[in-house]
Amino acid sequence: MIAPFEMPYDADQVDDLRARLIRTRWADSVVEDWSMGTEQGFLRQLVEFWRDHYDWAQRRDHLNRLPHFRATVDGHGLHFLHFRSEASQAIPLLLMNGWPSSFVEFQRIAPLLTRGSPAFEVVIPTMPGFGYSDIPAIPYGAEPVDLYPKLMAMLGHRRFVVAGTDIGSGLATRIALRHPDRVIAAHVSAVAPKPLAKDGPPQTPAEVEYERRLQAWSKDEGGYQAIQSSRPQTLAFGLADSPVGLASWVVEKFRAWTDCDGDLLSVLPLEALVDTLMIYWTTNTIGSSIRYYYDATRLRPPLAADDFVRTPTAVAMWPHDLALAPRELAERLYNVQRYTVFPRGGHFPAWEAPDLYAEDLREIALTAAQ
Repeated sequence: MIAPFEMPYDADQVDDLRARLIRTRWADSVVEDWSMGTEQGFLRQLVEFWRDHYDWAQRRDHLNRLPHFRATVDGHGLHFLHFRSEASQAIPLLLMNGWPSSFVEFQRIAPLLTRGSPAFEVVIPTMPGFGYSDIPAIPYGAEPVDLYPKLMAMLGHRRFVVAGTDIGSGLATRIALRHPDRVIAAHVSAVAPKPLAKDGPPQTPAEVEYERRLQAWSKDEGGYQAIQSSRPQTLAFGLADSPVGLASWVVEKFRAWTDCDGDLLSVLPLEALVDTLMIYWTTNTIGSSIRYYYDATRLRPPLAADDFVRTPTAVAMWPHDLALAPRELAERLYNVQRYTVFPRGGHFPAWEAPDLYAEDLREIALTAAQ
């Protein structure tokens, strides 16, 4: 069953949120920069805006102009956006984001994709446990790799392009592996990890250097991943109870992973940042969203050394993303038809560089059609 959906508004919930923001108890800070995590001055600026100037009723009305739907797939409720195209031969595209993003990220790119040649009919699902999709009731209780192709079939699309960033790249990879007859082309912005094949070629210097950079990134930036994949429930209680805690945890990642030269607001305005915070806050899904890391790391079967995506694939490397994988590493897992290191953009290219992202999606769709 598929039905139109509107984001709800709860005045009591908004009043409670503002009261919590007013009563914030601030931690001390011994540095005035981001070297130890979220910088207090920036967080105070965001909280003041959220408390005194942000209008959730108005923003909710604005966001409700997007084409929201809900579907029940295998008993699980999925929220998604469905941007239709006026082009008669529009290509179905399953476009997936990661954490801590939301559908807010795709507002800039969706209109570009539904126009042009080729044009796309764009389906943007919300992950189980994120936002307006159902929260799984048990560990690893919903697998998007199974649910999303069924959603596309419900929408009348037997074949489609898969694309994603962050978690979405991993999902695109696994959907292409599990449903190769249904995937026209794949587009990923991260190379999913798999073991080296025993009979495969040895690592190249570029691959060795990538592993070194990945280890350095894990040491300096990967603390969130360690806690979310090992003890997510410990963190969840604090983030669900404190809007400032939620903002600190999420916004630091937006700044660290965005191509903004240290000035996050030059790329993402406060309003857009708070839009995503409000989706997590009003649905109380920050805890279930971070539990995904536990499920994916400890409960989901890992990729095997002989896994290979035969679908024509584009690999997009954004210069300010987490760790840029070399082409030879990507070719161990994917049928790489395009590999591009772009001149700008970070972890959220649909917002940061929608023109480049949309054009690369068109190119891989055209390549696959040849």
